[in-house]
Amino acid sequence: MYEKMNKQLASLLSAGDRLITNLSNASALINESLDGINWAGFYLLDGSSLYLGPFQGKTACVNIPLGRGVCGTAAAKNETQLVRDVHEFPGHIACDCASKSEIVVPITVGGAVVGVLDIDSPSLARFDENDKAGLEEAAKIIGEVWAACPK
Repeated sequence: MYEKMNKQLASLLSAGDRLITNLSNASALINESLDGINWAGFYLLDGSSLYLGPFQGKTACVNIPLGRGVCGTAAAKNETQLVRDVHEFPGHIACDCASKSEIVVPITVGGAVVGVLDIDSPSLARFDENDKAGLEEAAKIIGEVWAACPK
């Protein structure tokens, strides 16, 4: 499933399009491709905080400080956070009380974090190592386009 989604993602995104356009289409594709999720989207790094970017799902937190919550931790550590039960994650920020598990993948340009891909699920332990590998590949594709497209 990830192989197909990532091929679609690579052909959907264009360095000639605006960043916001690419991220909007990427969140829609990811949302349509994954079963059992209730939120898929992006937070963009600006200074010491992540700000809400394009997403699919219910309304969300707007500003997340680096190092706080799952998204802030992923960005600060530049490391994917695979959380089987969000209620067990220290400092979890509950944007949607229905979410029970989450995966957040940093997006980098030239090795520096520029944002994160955040996906939530209403099911416990929805995400596994297969999801991690597939979504890290998606984040790599997004990062490559991010670096080249007009902001």
